[in-house]
Amino acid sequence: MRLNTLKSAKGQKSQQKRVGRGMGSGLGKTCGRGHNGQKSRTGGRIRPGFEGGQQPLQMRLPKFGFNSSKARVAAEVTLSELDRLTEDVISLQVLKDSDVISGVMVRAKVMLSGEITRAITLQGIGATKGARAAIEAAGGKVEE
Repeated sequence: MRLNTLKSAKGQKSQQKRVGRGMGSGLGKTCGRGHNGQKSRTGGRIRPGFEGGQQPLQMRLPKFGFNSSKARVAAEVTLSELDRLTEDVISLQVLKDSDVISGVMVRAKVMLSGEITRAITLQGIGATKGARAAIEAAGGKVEE
């Protein structure tokens, strides 16, 4: 196989539509555009969603959903991520320095996911009930 022998599969490429080549071609005179009207004109396309001046569907339907501004600056941390850290006292700054959370986060919360095998102390970080129980069962404590 050589580059100069490569060909696309049969039926892959359709022949170019050549319009305005006489009545016998089937695409003469109006060139397949019909007679008058917006769609027969050059550049006469209707933008997606336009319904002829009627209020479009995407504007008729109600808006829904919510993007919390707090969610942009709040992070979730798992117990298994805390177990990988070498520090015993874990604060927000420790999580940022060890790249567990990004630098723009201003609050964090520990979720019960994975397990923790050593005693740690959480300072200024929230924890769910299950995560708090798991940390205290491992001999650690949670300080608000």
